[in-house]
Amino acid sequence: MAEIFSLKFPQSLGVYDHYADAQKAVDFLSDEGFPVQNVLIVGTDLKQVERVTGRLTTPRVLAAGAASGAWLGLLVGLLLGIFAKGGAYFATVLTGILLGVLFGAVWALIGYLATRGQRDFSSITKVVPGRYEVLTEHNLLAQGQELLAKLPVKPADL
Repeated sequence: MAEIFSLKFPQSLGVYDHYADAQKAVDFLSDEGFPVQNVLIVGTDLKQVERVTGRLTTPRVLAAGAASGAWLGLLVGLLLGIFAKGGAYFATVLTGILLGVLFGAVWALIGYLATRGQRDFSSITKVVPGRYEVLTEHNLLAQGQELLAKLPVKPADL
């Protein structure tokens, strides 16, 4: 699988500030008959970005834990409900949900209290490239450069 994401002797056709520009360059090469199966778009200058989504409070932690536990309890209740006799199916599912809510809330609260206020916010993280480099095999470099010279969107300066 790793072979599909590598070239034997890669050479740079250009570096672009935006993925859309790198994609446009490769699409142009494809339209011109260039063997694009020998091209990679590589994100470079990686940075991790963390977006803070809100403040964590005890009620918010309890609510999130209860909601998560409810889903788990629903799943367990449905699975156990399959084996329930007579009219006990709905009671089994409801019991699973209620126990899941309780378990999820308590477990989330324990995790939150264990941090001792060192991280009182929620966030999501993403790794974002700063630039996108278009690479090709060394023996195709001159042909690729000649074709890309006709493209209106030029690579960023190195």
